[in-house]
Amino acid sequence: MKRIPKTRPADSVRIFQPLAHQPAYKAVSEVMEKSIVSGQLKPGTALPAELELAAQFRVNRSTIREAIRQLEQEGLVERRGGKRLYVALPGLFDLAPRAARSLVLHQVTFQELWEVATVVEPEAARLAASRADEADLSELVANVATCQALLKGPRDKAAAARQAALDVEFHALVARASRNRSLMLAREPFSLLYLPALKLLFASLPRSAERNVQAHEIVVAALRKRDAKRAEEWMRKHLIDFRAGFVKAGLPMDAPIDMMTGERAAIGQGSARAA
Repeated sequence: MKRIPKTRPADSVRIFQPLAHQPAYKAVSEVMEKSIVSGQLKPGTALPAELELAAQFRVNRSTIREAIRQLEQEGLVERRGGKRLYVALPGLFDLAPRAARSLVLHQVTFQELWEVATVVEPEAARLAASRADEADLSELVANVATCQALLKGPRDKAAAARQAALDVEFHALVARASRNRSLMLAREPFSLLYLPALKLLFASLPRSAERNVQAHEIVVAALRKRDAKRAEEWMRKHLIDFRAGFVKAGLPMDAPIDMMTGERAAIGQGSARAA
């Protein structure tokens, strides 16, 4: 008869880990978050007052306030008309900053961001060619017109910053016109991180802003004609041109993105020449 090897008693072997203790407000916020994410609480649903929530969870009001503050930071609830709380749908700008911080912590380079942009942005333009409505096209035309007006004014840092913000807005409008929410969410973090670099580029190479606007004009014209191939092609050309300007300005493509977004944002400016 085969002998069964002896095993250590169950009470001497660790099978389970101790329960993690967490603050009450985190437990409350997690329960509320699950109700919102699961769809049990729909966007626009009014939440009970703090006193009522405290009674339901059997905690004090300060715990509820901390839980609500956390949910507000997540973009899951919002206040309307004073103090009344409502379930909200997180917007792009609620989610993107966290993803952007993660990219910075992982020391992602501008070359890596650019490689992703050359895939995502042309695809957004291609989709927008068949999906953009008149409202989308009107906003894009207005954006380009504002950029053109800026080119007629002084080429100072303020103008460069405004041009950079309008560039970010233009690409966001094209992405929105694609009607692909996954694409919109995917591109927003690197779009936010590009903003400081765009400011440096336009300040270092004033003519780059002109080339930028020209490319945008061609993309909008292609979208108006529902020419998906041309819209995609010119968006890709636009990004290749952006990289060329970046290199010409002496800005390092292989540097971690925090070198542009932090105190070292001026790197490369000393060697940049105005075109």
